[in-house]
Amino acid sequence: MQTLVVGAQGETGRRIIEQLQLRGIPTCGLVRSSEGVELLKAQEIRAVVGDVLQPATLTAALQGVEVVFCATGARPFKSNPQEVDYQGTLNLVDQAKAAGVGHFILVSSLCVSRFFHPLNLFGGVLFWKRQAEKYLQRSGLAYTIVRPGGLQNLPPDQPGVLIRQADTLFEGRIDRADVARVCIESALEPSARHKILEIINNPGPAPIPSQISQVPLAFTP
Repeated sequence: MQTLVVGAQGETGRRIIEQLQLRGIPTCGLVRSSEGVELLKAQEIRAVVGDVLQPATLTAALQGVEVVFCATGARPFKSNPQEVDYQGTLNLVDQAKAAGVGHFILVSSLCVSRFFHPLNLFGGVLFWKRQAEKYLQRSGLAYTIVRPGGLQNLPPDQPGVLIRQADTLFEGRIDRADVARVCIESALEPSARHKILEIINNPGPAPIPSQISQVPLAFTP
């Protein structure tokens, strides 16, 4: 299974790559500059240059890829959510479909369906994430949408992961390493396809694949 991690230099994307490597799953990181390639190369991570805002740069990177992990995201006050979280994702979805990618896994966010959420004051970040979700759902690609709670970095051996269907969790936080784990299990678990998974850390550990199988299929808008 050849995989591509988009947003490879971000904290969540980096953890997805690390866990793919630990499992022996072939992967490559998409970065926006040759400097990014060299940085990942120093960490023994294969990388290619591409920009989700420039669709033509994605073609070569997607050749032969079976699973795409999209972990991009606008940075507050530094980038435009409409461009990065919406248009960039649309470009990646279109190029992935043209390349014959089998499964597209999108890291989104809790509360994207709540228009009157404080985070939408920052360029409508949740609104644009939800529009990107809808586009992916309508694309015809097999997809999994992972909606994590507030992202944080926790020491090892923290609480387990609670997984629920769309629009049922509205608060909570989660370790980025657990987000990466759910994304990878979604790629390996057939029941994860065409689902929205909302995830937060939960005191009781539970096997992720069995939780995924219990989540109802997502409804296409």
